[in-house]
Amino acid sequence: MQLTHHNPQLHAVGQKVIASQRIDEGEALLLYRHADLALLALLATAVSERLNGNHVLYNKNFHIEPTNLCRYSCQFCSYHKPEHDPQQWTLTLADIDKTARRYAGSDVTEAHIVGGVHPQWGLDEYCAIVRTVRTALPKVHIKAFSAIELHYAFEKEHCTPTEGLQRLQHEGLNSIPGGGAEIFDHEVRQQICPDKASPEQWLAVHKAAHQLGISSNATMLYGHIERYEHRVAHMAAIRAMQDQTGGFSCFIPLKFRAANNPMGHLGEVPLSEDLRNYAVCRIFMDNIAHLKAYWPMLGIAHLPLAIAFGADDIDGTIDDTTKIYTMAGAQDQTVRLTVDALRDIAHGAGKIPVERDSLYRHLTR
Repeated sequence: MQLTHHNPQLHAVGQKVIASQRIDEGEALLLYRHADLALLALLATAVSERLNGNHVLYNKNFHIEPTNLCRYSCQFCSYHKPEHDPQQWTLTLADIDKTARRYAGSDVTEAHIVGGVHPQWGLDEYCAIVRTVRTALPKVHIKAFSAIELHYAFEKEHCTPTEGLQRLQHEGLNSIPGGGAEIFDHEVRQQICPDKASPEQWLAVHKAAHQLGISSNATMLYGHIERYEHRVAHMAAIRAMQDQTGGFSCFIPLKFRAANNPMGHLGEVPLSEDLRNYAVCRIFMDNIAHLKAYWPMLGIAHLPLAIAFGADDIDGTIDDTTKIYTMAGAQDQTVRLTVDALRDIAHGAGKIPVERDSLYRHLTR
């Protein structure tokens, strides 16, 4: 591919990307600040196609959100509700069993379990949740608990991440999601999530998981008070760990949604910024094969554009089993998509839809 650009610096960065060379943090900042959307789409598509061909991936999944009680009070969160609030819930094991058994005998391949950090729960409670779902769905992949939930449970248990994860593995845990990373910059976190587990603690949980053969995802919350430098430093830390462990399956940019939280006065970044961010993430995260456009956050209508700016994974069917983004004002209040709808989105973006499992292996039905 020949690339010409009137800005010599952007031209040089573009040539590196086309030549499959890693860009550094300064070059990522250059793309964020000065590249136009047309160039970003071109470069991100080149990276995406190099890693994943012309495929767009989806899976058949559902969520279990055990509680929205949380010991933390993150300023961006619309999900956390205090005890006795009419919107607060805490599921019993019987509730969780009932939800899981709805999918017995179906072709769903993944149970995604994540929620608030319940102040009274420790490792025993998390093990019991995994055990309950594993008993109900022996063959389903269980992706469960953010590093924030796990860190709190491990501290209460006075065990290392490795010891705690081994117990969860024994109960049937297969992988962990990427939530809770937010933005790693300490000054930003002091303003948006001051009492939460630190970036170092988040990374330590994921490193221990990878060393045990447990794959995970990584996220980045953008569009609030962070600057481009913070996004790049965040991605650089994750990219460096991936160089060491190879355990991250997917990187997921998560847009700050402004409804029903203390930071709502900030508003939300426009779609053009979402696309800029997807593209730079795809270009910079050269050692993580997949970039997810999480449609409950982004909006169904914007998925084709996200694909054009580097996303190759559009998550799954979900079956209206998550409230995390609908409570924050996400555009699609019913969080359910059929397989046909997911496939139509991929076809509409000029891609080949492929069902995947939780480890990103292609499935043939």
